[in-house]
Amino acid sequence: MSLSTVAVGLALALDAAVGEPPTRVHPVAWFGRLVGHLDRAWARPRAAGALGTVALPLAAAVAVGGVVAAAGAWRPLAGAVAGGVALFLTTSLRRLLSVAREVTALTGTDIDAARSELRALAGRDASALSADEVRSAVVESVAENLADGLVAPLGAFAALAVAVGVVVPSGAESVPAGVDPAVAALAFGAAGAAWVKAVNTMDSMLGYRSKPVGWAPARLDDVVMWVPARVGAVLIAAATLSPGSLVAARRWLDRVPSPNSGWPMGTIAAAIDVRLVKPGAYDINADAPLPTVEDAERAVRRVGLAGLATYVGAGLATYVGAGVFTWA
Repeated sequence: MSLSTVAVGLALALDAAVGEPPTRVHPVAWFGRLVGHLDRAWARPRAAGALGTVALPLAAAVAVGGVVAAAGAWRPLAGAVAGGVALFLTTSLRRLLSVAREVTALTGTDIDAARSELRALAGRDASALSADEVRSAVVESVAENLADGLVAPLGAFAALAVAVGVVVPSGAESVPAGVDPAVAALAFGAAGAAWVKAVNTMDSMLGYRSKPVGWAPARLDDVVMWVPARVGAVLIAAATLSPGSLVAARRWLDRVPSPNSGWPMGTIAAAIDVRLVKPGAYDINADAPLPTVEDAERAVRRVGLAGLATYVGAGLATYVGAGVFTWA
């Protein structure tokens, strides 16, 4: 089994066992504090945002990749553990599903508490939302965050780990003595996951029309999320046994301002036949009813299944990729 596959398995195990570490010790929260320094008035806000968009995710990638490489240089298994921890910290599934279930349950018992807790899932004003609209936001958020918070970083990790593992042996004469190609693949994969998570974090904090400094993070996030959003939609369609939902989602893409989030949201809306609405922004599958508690619970379960498939897919990709460059 490759080091990268071990890292994926460890990340899944940690997510299942821990969910997420407390905010005060979470490196993503630390990164968020750095991003917060960009959120101010600048003479040239777009230029400041562009500079930060280049520098901050690159710094995060170099830091994470460097730690994994150093651990792997000491002991390959230590590198796999470091890579698994890095992947765990840049992905999220259990916490997403847990909060979604909690908010869904609260919509039937305490709507004010449901509106308050929704802030952990969706960045919108929930003060006037009905119970149905809160559940709509839950379904939208779990579908979109599957792509943002899991498919994107895991996909970057697997793609870079496999790519580096294939390329490095092909130029073995140029590889410095003592460099383990499997460790190099692991380190680049972890760096890629950290870079993607950093880009997404900057977009979530700054990527609003009211913040000119967020123009560059938002545009870069649009590019980075193009593939993960569509892969996420495919995974949702598979988890709901509804391949036709992908076709239906295409009909509603022009109703969603984002070039990417319409795919997973539209797919889940079609698959469980519910209306998803964000007042003043979009209305997906408008002829269907808004989600009931049972609808939202079903959506959460299916996204959970799609998330598990994401881990399995990343693990298989790194395992098969390791075989390819071992046999080469």
